[in-house]
Amino acid sequence: MDILGYLSYSWLTPALYLLLLVFLTLSSQALAQSPVFTGLVRIGIFFILIIHGIQLHDSVFTDKGFVFGFAQDLSLVAWAGLAFYWFQSWFLPIVSLCWMALIFAMVCSVLPGLFPGVLISPDAVSDPWFKGHFIVATLSVGLLSLAAMHAMLMSIQDRALHRQLSIRPNGFLAHWLEDLPPLLTMESLLFSLLYVGFALLSLTVFSGLFFSQTLFGRPLVFDHKTIFALISWFLFGGLLVARWRVGLRGRTAVRWVLSAYTALIFAYVGSRFVLEVILHKA
Repeated sequence: MDILGYLSYSWLTPALYLLLLVFLTLSSQALAQSPVFTGLVRIGIFFILIIHGIQLHDSVFTDKGFVFGFAQDLSLVAWAGLAFYWFQSWFLPIVSLCWMALIFAMVCSVLPGLFPGVLISPDAVSDPWFKGHFIVATLSVGLLSLAAMHAMLMSIQDRALHRQLSIRPNGFLAHWLEDLPPLLTMESLLFSLLYVGFALLSLTVFSGLFFSQTLFGRPLVFDHKTIFALISWFLFGGLLVARWRVGLRGRTAVRWVLSAYTALIFAYVGSRFVLEVILHKA
């Protein structure tokens, strides 16, 4: 059932994201720090997440079957990342990630309207095992996307602290960086995201490896997607082990996170982009 008529209303979600970003831009700093303003922003994000989620569901799980592509993958990743941000913003001081998560979600929500994807399987929509694997994979990449954005924010903050970044005094970026928690707190939050994200990624990777025939209807093939997924898993796992054993931190940890996330994106988005856009293959 197409609740919103995806193709007809594909503009709605990015328009709502843009409207919320304009609202944030025009708000004064004093207003932005008030509890009422924070509550309104959370309500707005929740409302847009519902509409975005309905559109994604109807564009992927269709009457014809499971339709997917790199655009749907990126949009799902952005949706899951923003959903995790919304949930964790109630408990953790991560309001600084709001802009990055919203802009990422807005840009990615445009893509499915431009690249409608291809019919992957007519039967997968009714397979609960496949749906479970698909949901866990989306959640894992979404949470690790939020962790990658957090790592990029830490890199900007670290460069600003060491005077390696030219910032205009009293500018938007200066006020944004001033509102960030201390770098040690940011680092602690980053690893909190990574622990949960790695657990979900492990479930995704190994369910795909051991139940490939059940999930995808074919034996396990070590193609580039599988190889990049395993590289990403080993990199994230190695980072967490290094954190536990030698207390890895700082710029090295940030670079490690971004490298692992790049491999993950190559696995879950890059492969479909090459097939659909460059090679024009279903």
